[in-house]
Amino acid sequence: MSPIVMFGEPEPAVIEQILRCQAVEENAPAVLCGDAHLGYSMPIGGVVGYEGLVSPSAVGYDIACGNCAVRTDMPATAIDRQKVMDEIWRVLSFGMGRKNEERVEHPVLDEIAECRHPLQRQHAQLAANQLGTIGSGNHYVDLFEADSDGALWIGVHFGSRGFGHKTATWALEQAGATNDSMMAPPVVISAISELGALYIDGMERAGRYAYAGRDWVVDRVLTIVGAHATERIHNHHNFAWLEEHGGRTLWVHRKGATPAFPGQRGFVGGTMGESAVILEGVASARSAEALYSTVHGAGRVLSRTKAAGKVKRAKAWRCDDRGCTRHDAPWPMREFSRGKDGSLPLCPTCGNKLRPHTTETIVSAGLVDYESVSLGLAAMGIEIRGGGADEAPECYKRLPDVLAHHGDTIRVLHTLRPIGVAMAARDEFDPFKD
Repeated sequence: MSPIVMFGEPEPAVIEQILRCQAVEENAPAVLCGDAHLGYSMPIGGVVGYEGLVSPSAVGYDIACGNCAVRTDMPATAIDRQKVMDEIWRVLSFGMGRKNEERVEHPVLDEIAECRHPLQRQHAQLAANQLGTIGSGNHYVDLFEADSDGALWIGVHFGSRGFGHKTATWALEQAGATNDSMMAPPVVISAISELGALYIDGMERAGRYAYAGRDWVVDRVLTIVGAHATERIHNHHNFAWLEEHGGRTLWVHRKGATPAFPGQRGFVGGTMGESAVILEGVASARSAEALYSTVHGAGRVLSRTKAAGKVKRAKAWRCDDRGCTRHDAPWPMREFSRGKDGSLPLCPTCGNKLRPHTTETIVSAGLVDYESVSLGLAAMGIEIRGGGADEAPECYKRLPDVLAHHGDTIRVLHTLRPIGVAMAARDEFDPFKD
């Protein structure tokens, strides 16, 4: 096998994962970026190139998860941070399975409704409902102030939502996957087979859907702050691209890894309390060896369970209105039921819809005191909405250290200091956070 190109010092289990992914095709190049950590079957922060194979597990469940950032024509000091973050939290939909309350019109929805993919067309309504929703886990909508000129930047991170998750699950099942553990063997499909063609077609459509969702959210935030975009940087980091490398045509799978060809820009987030960056790829021998790939974030060092503790989950009815007292005090499921037509029950307190919600009861405490973290971030002038112990800064590596591993393969163009962070609350359950 070709030697793995490694940035930093990955853990042995991470190296084991990428070696197994590499071994399924002779002379497959493989890369571990500086933020690499365990993922389902293939490491997050991993890259592998195949000549004749595509791998749903090497792309991940969150097909086309990615980042979008825009520079606005407004200084960050011109906004009322608290007011803007309150509006972002009120208007946008965070959490698993959420529906966008604002109807979104986009050509990709017509494409999905009319496509011939055996699964995706069935989920056209799901795609329409969730376009422009953010999801949970480490998915976010952030406001930043640029260190260089004080400009306001908007950054978002999420993927193709339930539509992409169902597409990935379908492909894995069709390919015969029977093991959903973290150390499951890689699932690969011949790229020229009927199933391979269907997966590629579905993946690329999920990519267009994810781009549409991120663009809509960014544009909605621009409307909230009353600004216009002067630059836009947009990339997937869970995807497979057909590329030329060293005279070979390869399906390059990047899972939690940003494409960084010479001059190509990318937005890389740090943590909710630390700076993000806009970077670009640089031409170098090391860049070529890395298949022109770089990090997508800081990389976890503390698991979600260790950070937040163990929890017991149960379903409950929660009021949709974040301002209602029963939003954070849900009722047991037995208290209400849907109407005969499937309609959601209404909240007796405020009259808004009740929605099924997964509550969490702490069984054992975690290592992170999120209340203290929140107070510390507030003292730094960062407006936080949502979040939890499993997304606290101490759960991650330091982004400058991670970037330093990549040396002359990248160049930092802008450093962005967070002034507002919105993400799903801790009790939003999401089974796959790849």
